[in-house]
Amino acid sequence: MASADSDSGTRAPIPTAVKILIAGGFGAGKTTMVGSVSEITPLSTEEVMTEASMGVDDLGGVEDKTTTTVALDFGRITVNERVVLYLFGTPGQGRFWFMWDELADGALGAVVLADTRRLDTCFPSVDFFENRDVPFVVAVNRFDGAYPHTLEAVRDAIDVGEEVPVMMTDARDRESSKRVLLTLVDHVMRRRSPALST
Repeated sequence: MASADSDSGTRAPIPTAVKILIAGGFGAGKTTMVGSVSEITPLSTEEVMTEASMGVDDLGGVEDKTTTTVALDFGRITVNERVVLYLFGTPGQGRFWFMWDELADGALGAVVLADTRRLDTCFPSVDFFENRDVPFVVAVNRFDGAYPHTLEAVRDAIDVGEEVPVMMTDARDRESSKRVLLTLVDHVMRRRSPALST
């Protein structure tokens, strides 16, 4: 039996795949953000931390963390029939950074999650994307009990220019995570079409 599409001679458009990275330091909320916003059950390579990570992974500020991403997190969001976002959460520990070049290949842009309890852990992500000219936004993840910093204080601390969006987020909240992704897409479009900025 022929489908309605083949009867009419029209086919649904093949959606454009858009790759976005979710990066940041160890324990910044990357896995949580991918999970909160993905329309599919996310693929996660979270593993229980063992004694082998003692003295290797810096647990300062995240002493209660018991699992860690050892490869990547993966999620998907269908924006419309023409655009599908594929989210790749990067591993946060330095010993897994060798994978970042492969993950970044073909990425439209990135979200750098910042944890104000350990702000220095987002510096390598910022440097990575700046050095490769990959557009990114900084999303300051709200953690219970963390000292609240202004967005300008965070911008100054991580030394990013005014052209880089810096915003608050709650990686646990779907709508908050969606706003971050929409801000990134808007930022990429404005970089590619400067006329949109005027």
